[in-house]
Amino acid sequence: MRRALSAAAVLLAMLLAMAGCDKIDSKALPGYTVRLNLGDIARWNTYGVSGVGEYRVFNRSKRLPANFPYDVNTYTGFGGVLLIMGLDISSSTYAPVAFDAACPVEKSADVTVGIDADNFDAVCPKCGSHFDVLTGAGGPKSGQALTRKLGLTAYKVRATTNGGYVVTSY
Repeated sequence: MRRALSAAAVLLAMLLAMAGCDKIDSKALPGYTVRLNLGDIARWNTYGVSGVGEYRVFNRSKRLPANFPYDVNTYTGFGGVLLIMGLDISSSTYAPVAFDAACPVEKSADVTVGIDADNFDAVCPKCGSHFDVLTGAGGPKSGQALTRKLGLTAYKVRATTNGGYVVTSY
């Protein structure tokens, strides 16, 4: 009950923040196809995320993670896929959420965000912008991203009947 209440409070705060006249542009990056199949329980248990703040980056061209079984049907977006256990704002529950790992300020596939272990913000190593990936749908928290109102590009994460998840572009 307490967890549901706190998730609802976070969602309400996010909705109020987004209700202002300033909109966040979360489509600043070029549109690339995303299809990351973690759809069966074995693959999810090996490569998925389970605890709040746990994350993993998938990038086919860089072979990250090194042992992931990439195939011809796997696409990892512009700068890779950042998969993290956070708050799904559509359902107000903690669930895996995914974003393009490229910084929307830098707009380069080679400049990707990392996760700050202290607060679980996604942080750009070049411009220093911080993004809220746990509770803020990838919205900017500080830096040029906040000034320019640029958020991370979100991807759709859907549960499968086999116990895992599939990440796709919208």
